Amino acid sequence: MIPGGGQPNMQQLLQQAQKMQQDLQRAQEELANTEVDGQAGGGLVQATVTGAGELRALKIDPKAVDPEDTETLADLIVAAVHAANENAQALQQQKLGPLAQGLGGGGIPGLPF
Repeated sequence: MIPGGGQPNMQQLLQQAQKMQQDLQRAQEELANTEVDGQAGGGLVQATVTGAGELRALKIDPKAVDPEDTETLADLIVAAVHAANENAQALQQQKLGPLAQGLGGGGIPGLPF
C-alpha cells in the first residue's frame, strides 16, 4: 500500500523530473557542440551545422563557381544547408527523442519541458 492514501511521493516525482530536465539540458548542450554535414552537387558544396542547426562552415569546390551562373551555385548552397539541417534534425530526434518519451511525450504540466 502506498503511504498517504495512494498519492504518489511528490518529492520522488520532483527528483525524477529534475533529473530528466538535467538529462535534457545535457543532451541539448551536446547537440550544440556536435557538428553534422550536408552536401549538394555530388559534394561540390558542403555545409556543416551544429546539432542545434547553427551554420558553422561552408565549403565550395572551385568547380562549382561559374561567374555566368551564380543561380546554380546559390541553389547548391541552399540545398547543402538544407541537407545539413535535416541531418541535424535527425540527430536531435536521436538524442532528445528518448528523453521526451520518458516524459510521456507531453511533458509535465508546470515544468519547462
